[in-house]
Amino acid sequence: MKMSDLIADMILDMFDDGTSTVQIQRNDLANRLGCVPSQINYVITSRFTPEAGYRIESRRGGGGYILITRAESKDNALMSLINSIGSSIDERTARAHIYNLNYQHVIDDKAAKIMLSVLAEVNFKSLDFEESKRIRAILLKKMLIAYID
Repeated sequence: MKMSDLIADMILDMFDDGTSTVQIQRNDLANRLGCVPSQINYVITSRFTPEAGYRIESRRGGGGYILITRAESKDNALMSLINSIGSSIDERTARAHIYNLNYQHVIDDKAAKIMLSVLAEVNFKSLDFEESKRIRAILLKKMLIAYID
């Protein structure tokens, strides 16, 4: 298992007791896992994103900490992502969002596979790049809204 997966799993385990907020001392967590603090930052900024349903607050200094708050529900996480997509999205970014949602158990494996297949670049070959990004954003938003309902 990769170090980034171990870090993410440890942070996710902190949420398991039903809490919606976790406070992390970055240096302490890095020491426990035997990694550098920047790896903790990387995992937090790449996996605990608003699109995945998390809000991050940090306080620097001697008693500094990172506060990670999980959205109240999966629907909130999906709505946050829908609102952040904008009017266009490339395939790489759409894939990353879908993988994150699946990794965070916001969407199931089957829904992730369907969404990935619909948004694949091969489906947009006859369109110019900007038009394909615009249509991909519309389709992704529609599928996420359908998943909420």
